Amino acid sequence: MFAKKTILLALTLVLFAAASVIAAVPRPSNQLRLAVDRIIEVLRDKNLSRDQALQEVSNQVRSKFDFWAMSQRTLGINWKKATKEEQQQFVRLFAKLLEDTYRGRIKVYTYNDEHVEYIGERVRGSRAEVHTIVVANKEIPVSYKMRLKGEEWLVYDVIIEEVSLISNYRNSYGEIVRDEGFGGLLARMEAKIKELAENEEQGGSEESVPAPQGGNAP
Repeated sequence: MFAKKTILLALTLVLFAAASVIAAVPRPSNQLRLAVDRIIEVLRDKNLSRDQALQEVSNQVRSKFDFWAMSQRTLGINWKKATKEEQQQFVRLFAKLLEDTYRGRIKVYTYNDEHVEYIGERVRGSRAEVHTIVVANKEIPVSYKMRLKGEEWLVYDVIIEEVSLISNYRNSYGEIVRDEGFGGLLARMEAKIKELAENEEQGGSEESVPAPQGGNAP
C-alpha cells in the first residue's frame, strides 16, 4: 500500500511540475504582440534614422522567425535531397532574402494610424496559430503559424489573405529545382538578394520588390 501511495504521489508531482512549466510559458499571441508592438514603436520613433529603424525591425523579425523550420517546409521533399552544405546555404540565403524583402517593403511604408488587432489563437501542444487583422486603408487578415521551442513561440509560416507564404515559395522553388537543379535555385536566390540590396541603395519603390509568384521567384 505504501509503495502504491508513493508511486501515485510521484506521478502527481510530475504532472503538477509539467503543468506548471506549461502555465509558465507565455501565450503565443502575447509573445507575438510584444514583437509587433516593438516594430510599430520603432516605425513611429522620429528620433531614429531610417537605417536604425530598419535594423531594429530586422532584429525583431530574426528573433521571432524560425528560418530553419521555414526552410524545411519551403523545400518540402527537396530538403532531404539537398546535401548538408546545401541545406545550410539555403537557410542562410532564405533568411536573408525574407529579411531584405521585408526591409524593402517597410522602407516605403508610412506607418500612421495603422494598427494590428488580435482576434484569436488556437494552441495544440507545441503548435499554435495566431489570427490578426492589420487595419490600414482596408482590413487585411494575417495569421501566424508558430511552434514552441523552449519558452519561445517562433513563427514558421505567415498566411496573408488566406495565402501561405511557405506554400507560395514552395511552388516557385519546386519549379526552379526541377528545371535548374538545387545549384540553380541557390544562384537565383543570391542574385535576388543582390538585386534587393541595389534597389534599397537606390531608394527603390515597393513595386520593385516582387512577391514570390510562379517563375518570378526568388
